[in-house]
Amino acid sequence: MIDKSVVKAVVEEWLQDKEYFLVDIEVSPDDKIVVEIDHVDGVWIEDCVELSRYIESRLSRDEEDYELEVGSAGLGQPFKVPQQYINFIGKEVEVLDRDGKKVQGTLKSVDGNDFVVAVDEKVKIEGKKRPEIQSVDHAFQMDQVKYTKYLISFK
Repeated sequence: MIDKSVVKAVVEEWLQDKEYFLVDIEVSPDDKIVVEIDHVDGVWIEDCVELSRYIESRLSRDEEDYELEVGSAGLGQPFKVPQQYINFIGKEVEVLDRDGKKVQGTLKSVDGNDFVVAVDEKVKIEGKKRPEIQSVDHAFQMDQVKYTKYLISFK
């Protein structure tokens, strides 16, 4: 079986001096290698082909027969690395917390493992009969949520 750390080292070597970042690497027991990369402006197919060829040039098919798939992190898929959170600041996201509560709002800020989502909610204001819609900040920790993902909008 191909060692995931070997594949990771090869990918990180290719990523040097590029604005791409590694999202995930999976190596299955039958040697199917799946590499996901991302970029703030999206991923170009030509770059996936270039990375694929680079990996193939560093791994020997004589030693291990493998299947290789290089692609971008899916747009509607949950975030896997902090850089994805940073790339989506100012965009609409959905967060599912550990208790199973979904929150939809604008990703406002990211600081290390912490992030804040601004949600428009009805808030009862003292002295007023009806609640008003206001932006309320919800703080989360990346490692304490089930998922966070970009909400695709076709408005």
